Amino acid sequence: MSRIGNKPIEIATDVTVAVEGRTVKVEGKNGSLTLDLYPGIVIEKDDNVLRIKTEESLSNQAMQGTTRALIDNMITGVSKGYKKTLELVGVGYRASVEKGRLTLNIGYSHPVIYNIPPEVNCEVDKRGVTIVVSGIDKQKVGQAASDIRSLRPPEPYKGKGIRYSDERIRKKVGKTAGK
Repeated sequence: MSRIGNKPIEIATDVTVAVEGRTVKVEGKNGSLTLDLYPGIVIEKDDNVLRIKTEESLSNQAMQGTTRALIDNMITGVSKGYKKTLELVGVGYRASVEKGRLTLNIGYSHPVIYNIPPEVNCEVDKRGVTIVVSGIDKQKVGQAASDIRSLRPPEPYKGKGIRYSDERIRKKVGKTAGK
């Protein structure tokens, strides 16, 4: 039995959840998201509480907690949204956003251009060193932030690169002069 899967999901007051056959649709002030249910998963809806039920097979029980987490993330996304903050650390490292494209000057001989997915928003501060990736889908926001970070991950000697704002870089000791 899944402990997480058995927890009820509280529906926020400004969110509507519709279960139609094998599809769950969640609508809120920020937008709407849909999820196709795994076979064997059943959703019971009472006033403002959802419960995830499953048939007694191992694969269905394994998907119960996952389905619950996905629906809970959808409800949070359409009501509050998700946000990841990235920092550019390095001399001359800058970013700018124009027409759905993120242009990064990150130490290469040319600027790196990242096409922002349509479901995700990117904002750059006026200094050009902080990037805020936001949206309603937790997976797409996290994936976009990860893709941007992978363009120049932080290196372990000086810490230069693109990092999450709450990330701690463990620095290595460099070479020392020998005898």
